[in-house]
Amino acid sequence: MKIHLGFNLLLICLIGFSSIFTFGVVSQTNPADAEAMLSLKNSLNPPDTLGWSDPDPCKWSHVDCSNDNRVTRIQIGRQNLQGNLPPTLSNLTELQRLELQWNNLTGPLPSLNGLSSLQVLMLANNMFTSIPSDFFMGLSALQSVDIGNNPFSAWEIPRSMLNASSLQNFSANSANITGEIPAFLGPDGFPSMVNLHLAFNGLEGGLPAAFSGSQIESLWVNGQGLSGGIEVIGNMTLLKEVWLHSNSFSGPLPDFSRLKGLEVLSLRDNSFTGPVPVSLVNLGSLQVVNLTNNFLQGPMPKFNDSVAVDMGVDSNSFCLPQPGDCDLRVNTLISIVKSMDYPVKFAESWKGNDPCADWFGITCNGGNITIVNFQNMGLNGTISPEFASIKSLQRLILADNNLTGTIPEELTTLPALSEIDLENNNLYGKVPAFKSNVIMNTHGNPDIGKENSNSSSSGVLPNGGNNGSSKSGQKSRHWIGILVFSLIVGLILIFLIGLAAFCWYNKKQKRFTRVQSPNAMVVHPQSFSDNEGVKITVAGSSVSVGAVSETHTVPSSETSDIQMVEAGNMVISIQVLRNVTNNFSQDNILGQGGFGTVYKGELHDGTKIAVKRMESGVIAGKGLAEFKSEIAVLTKVRHRHLVALLGYCLDGNERLLVYEYMPQGTLSRHVFNWAEEGLKPLEWTQRLTLALDVARGVEYLHSLAHQSFIHRDLKPSNILLGDDMRAKVADFGLVRLAPEGKGSIETRIAGTFGYLAPEYAVTGRVTTKVDVYSFGVILMELITGRKALDESQPEESMHLVTWFRRVHLNKDTFRKAIDPSIDLTEETLASISTVAELAGHCCAREPYQRPDMGHAVNVLSSLVELWKPSDQSSEDVYGIDFEMSLPQALKKWQDFEGRSHLDSSSSSFPPSLDNTQTSIPTRPYGFAESFTSSDGR
Repeated sequence: MKIHLGFNLLLICLIGFSSIFTFGVVSQTNPADAEAMLSLKNSLNPPDTLGWSDPDPCKWSHVDCSNDNRVTRIQIGRQNLQGNLPPTLSNLTELQRLELQWNNLTGPLPSLNGLSSLQVLMLANNMFTSIPSDFFMGLSALQSVDIGNNPFSAWEIPRSMLNASSLQNFSANSANITGEIPAFLGPDGFPSMVNLHLAFNGLEGGLPAAFSGSQIESLWVNGQGLSGGIEVIGNMTLLKEVWLHSNSFSGPLPDFSRLKGLEVLSLRDNSFTGPVPVSLVNLGSLQVVNLTNNFLQGPMPKFNDSVAVDMGVDSNSFCLPQPGDCDLRVNTLISIVKSMDYPVKFAESWKGNDPCADWFGITCNGGNITIVNFQNMGLNGTISPEFASIKSLQRLILADNNLTGTIPEELTTLPALSEIDLENNNLYGKVPAFKSNVIMNTHGNPDIGKENSNSSSSGVLPNGGNNGSSKSGQKSRHWIGILVFSLIVGLILIFLIGLAAFCWYNKKQKRFTRVQSPNAMVVHPQSFSDNEGVKITVAGSSVSVGAVSETHTVPSSETSDIQMVEAGNMVISIQVLRNVTNNFSQDNILGQGGFGTVYKGELHDGTKIAVKRMESGVIAGKGLAEFKSEIAVLTKVRHRHLVALLGYCLDGNERLLVYEYMPQGTLSRHVFNWAEEGLKPLEWTQRLTLALDVARGVEYLHSLAHQSFIHRDLKPSNILLGDDMRAKVADFGLVRLAPEGKGSIETRIAGTFGYLAPEYAVTGRVTTKVDVYSFGVILMELITGRKALDESQPEESMHLVTWFRRVHLNKDTFRKAIDPSIDLTEETLASISTVAELAGHCCAREPYQRPDMGHAVNVLSSLVELWKPSDQSSEDVYGIDFEMSLPQALKKWQDFEGRSHLDSSSSSFPPSLDNTQTSIPTRPYGFAESFTSSDGR
């Protein structure tokens, strides 16, 4: 009995020890993480009060671990720690937050390559000595960084920072950064950047133009050597806080009217010139403005009483020490130097309200300005026509500058003008006709229009004609007579040669039934291989890009000016595009995007086109890449729900794309702005049809074209509508070839915030499911009438996808979320519910949970194209009486078939676009008979 009892006790002890051992094994930190944490502990030698004495790092204070015992957080800021960081930190591959701020840590920062889960990095206010060039490599999940107030050796922001393209906050104040502010910090490289703080460094250069359109709300770049203008600030429309003080910025202040949320603007201690814009003074959101120690001109601004203003007395060049109107002469002179970007040289001197009181370059007589002498002042810009407002002006001296443009015609109206000296500038164009007593010096302007050969030698043109002796004038007229006679003989010879050439050419071309018009578009669709595409060129073009092999006649039955060319590219002359857009007139602008302006044009035959003209500032780099991408894609695909590319133009720095014209504009116009533009709201059946059109277009790109493409920027503003209210997908500048199989490819993140799939925004890896996600967002917009990202909504409702998921859970709240402009019936509500369910699947968090576009087409087509049996009379469509015998019915049917074949060519009823047997789009008007389509839907 005792032996049995002892055996039981021994067994219980063994089980207890086993349990303790098992528990200890399960609770221990991952070995690799434990080794890295012990290395960190040894480097920092923390005091016992920190709570890092346990052998298991997951039990340490300020350290968090996941359920599988991986270290996810190290939060030891403000602990008065010393030491340096070990390189083994990069082994903590599940680390999400590393917070070491406000300690006394020293030495170089280690590479953190491998911390792909790291989201927050706070290293500010330490004594780190250097930062490695690959510091940001592999930090693809990083969202917030603060490395400021460290005595780093001089370094430049590395391009490898693009690996952390999900960054929202980047703070590196007092971090000894040198060089220029990289352009890649703009929205192309960091679409989610909200706070960019780079104050008190050694940065030089200006603010990158690439910052235009960024999401940045807080910008600190104060306290360093930045210079140049700040025009780009006017295009950073989400800015709330701007610190530019204590730099060397110059030039005029930009238009602030688009910065509806700007609250703090600090511009003190720079060299800004020109008047304070009315758009800044009237900005309703403004709370703090600092303008002290600049050279701002014109009237002192009067801000609202609610604005805290720092604008010290005599710290600028305002005309009066208090708000009030300036003297008319002051306003005139300030408006004159506007065309020269308000030079600092004038702003330093032109103080007070009396320009006759020793203003630099101004001479007066009896309070009237008589001489303006701006000679050799390094001026840029143009000559302002406002000079004509100074009626007392006698001498205007602008010699030895860098002025460009033409001489304003308005200057000829000055009644007292006797001399105008424009020597040694870069002026061009015709010289206006001044009064005979006015002496004009235009010497040293190579492109200026000259009256005669004498002017080219002396450059002085007194209009009285007394510039040379009578003898030299006679000799000049003699030579002019010889030149005129030679010119006439030459023109006659050229005319005869041209006439002979024309006769020869006309004889050779007699077999042609038509004559090509000066602006005729030449079209020939080739088979869509990788190296060939649709050919469009223009007859009579002054620019020749690509070879044209041979021209053939169009059949005489054709009535257009379109002809066929065997090979080449889709080229259209710049002159033709200038003609059809009225020289790119402002009145012809259809819209503007990140890479240029779209103009409406009309060809000589009445065909309307849309011309996208790339801005000169984006010709290189990303803009040129998008230009090439759009051509490459649209020459390989065609579908009735993809906007057709008709041609393109390369002429010097000009890059233009020509599309078919879509008269009803963008889908966003009809969904979000219909009330403002006086349009009717879209009915639900129309929205369904448009969604199906888009789905079919994207399905074609993904799986039915010769190659598989990913759009990457699907959104309502890239969906265009025709007069038939059918949709076509546009803007293929960001399209990428899809990988084979179900793999993904890694690209630079592009697209529009609110439509980006989560995995794409975080990793940059892209599959066709990225477009599916964007399509799901569009469906949600069609249902609710709300934008993907609506900052007018409360924070919890700002993001459409998150809000839609929440309201869709409850039937009542979902019904309230539907766009109130939709007429709700039970049938409509059932249809909307089906589409809402599809939208939810399309916007699933994981790509593998989303359907492909083929499924979306099937779901939507079942709602749009409901088949219903038609009412039949006792006789069917062939008029057959079922009481007849079979041979009689057969004969009647054969008779009907024979007639229908004869009549088919003259039928006035075109085939329905929605008929499944005629879903392949018809050959576009003017295209060759070889035009075929592999369109599957």
